[in-house]
Amino acid sequence: MKSLLRVAALAAGTLAFAVQAQNISIATGGTGGVYYPMGGGIAAVLSKYVSGMQATAEVTGGSVANLQLIGTGKPYIALSMADATLDAYKGQDKFSGKPVPVRTLMVLYPNRMHVVSVEGTGVTKISDLKGKRVSTGSGGSATEVMAFRVIEAAGLDKDKDMTRERLGVAESVNALKDRKIDAFFWVGGLPTAAVTDLANTPGAKIRMIDIADLVPAMNRKYGNLYVKDVIAKDVYKGMEADNHQATVMNLLIAHQSMDDKTAYSIVKAVFDHRDELIRVHKEAASFKLENQKTDASSIPWHPGAVKYFAEQGIKIN
Repeated sequence: MKSLLRVAALAAGTLAFAVQAQNISIATGGTGGVYYPMGGGIAAVLSKYVSGMQATAEVTGGSVANLQLIGTGKPYIALSMADATLDAYKGQDKFSGKPVPVRTLMVLYPNRMHVVSVEGTGVTKISDLKGKRVSTGSGGSATEVMAFRVIEAAGLDKDKDMTRERLGVAESVNALKDRKIDAFFWVGGLPTAAVTDLANTPGAKIRMIDIADLVPAMNRKYGNLYVKDVIAKDVYKGMEADNHQATVMNLLIAHQSMDDKTAYSIVKAVFDHRDELIRVHKEAASFKLENQKTDASSIPWHPGAVKYFAEQGIKIN
């Protein structure tokens, strides 16, 4: 009887480990952006449709923090911008000397750079940020990475030409409402809830600053990561014209050590149940097979993802 009990206990422990091994966290971003609700939607889909998997969305500082979590080797997948992901893969900039063995699971949706102010601050173009109080994004975000590159391309010094704060998008909106800052940077999907809140605030007329002309200079220095793009004037209340800005792609990423079956199952579940994710946030409509291309990601692809896409007729080298 004791032997049977020991065998039963061992079997139960093995089963518990197997279930635990399928627990996965999705590193997202702040609650005011798109990463968090999107990550929550992906977590719900994975928990519902991938056998044995329990996924939860985790609030984080954004792409840089997410890549650092991937680097721990713990069971994480993450949403991240392509530029920050490339830095992590190469071990440069914020990841200097500490490369992250990260792999792409899929290309998600375009992330638009918002440079936001309101009427009365004197900020109507990027050069007006000189001498102003500006939030360049939270310290763990790729918003900060891209904001620094925009500021640099505009010929400004991020440390000398402005008083800089490091706030997430929700905190930036509140600070702008209270006139504690004059403008903020944010890279996110459309619409971003916190920016919508600002645009709908009585007495606050939103000003979106054009930066598309800076894209060539950014790409010359950092590679062809950015494209000229537009935020249509009907996206946020009070916009007087389309906003011409810079866009970078978002990726769903994992550690290279993730087993192929798990990676395959994650990507398959997301594409099979994309309609459920569109109901969470409309940016999920950009999850398209035709966007999954060799050159669409800044880093190597996970073999499990490559297998899934090959079955769909998409060849990724």
